[in-house]
Amino acid sequence: MRDTERQTDRRLERAILELLERRGPAASICPSDAARAVYGGDDDGWRALMEPARRAARRLVTAGEVEITQAGRPVEPSEARGPIRIRRVR
Repeated sequence: MRDTERQTDRRLERAILELLERRGPAASICPSDAARAVYGGDDDGWRALMEPARRAARRLVTAGEVEITQAGRPVEPSEARGPIRIRRVR
C-alpha cells in the first residue's frame, strides 16, 4: 500500500468519526458522507472514494468504534450487500 493510500485511509476513518461526533448519539451516516468530506471537490470525484470509505468503516468496526447497519440493524461487515449506514456502537 502506498503512502498516499494510507493517508487517504486515515483521513476517511477520521472523517467517519468526526461526522458521527457532530451528529446525535443515535445518528448514522452513509459512507458517501465521508467520501465527500475527504474529497472536498465540487464534482463527483468522491465516488472513487466509496469503496475505500466502506473499507475504513470495516476497520472501525474491527476496532470497536462503529457498527455497520442495514435496515437499521447491525450486520457483519462481511455479510453486508448493497447500501450500508455507519453509526456509533450502541
